[in-house]
Amino acid sequence: MTNPNFMNGVPEFLVLRLLQRQEMYGYELVQAIRVATREAIKLTEGVVYPTLHALERQGILKSRRKTVNGRTRVYYSVTAKGAKHLAGLSGQWDRIAAALHNLA
Repeated sequence: MTNPNFMNGVPEFLVLRLLQRQEMYGYELVQAIRVATREAIKLTEGVVYPTLHALERQGILKSRRKTVNGRTRVYYSVTAKGAKHLAGLSGQWDRIAAALHNLA
């Protein structure tokens, strides 16, 4: 997807949806988004990391440092506040998807 207006809110929704399933680090999320969307959406690290940082500042995500194979990575997970936020976003996206489906 290359239309920036259409993509508003998509990175946040994808990040939260994937982190709801399991904690991940930034680059892992970049790859998971590509896989989950079958390459239809390819977000770069330049989009994912600012999204992660903004959501963490809002208390929607929390992070922890973890050393794996000698490398320290920052893993993110959804907070209780984040789960509520995601529930609201999911409802909005469900309505949008249904409306688009009705046009088909």
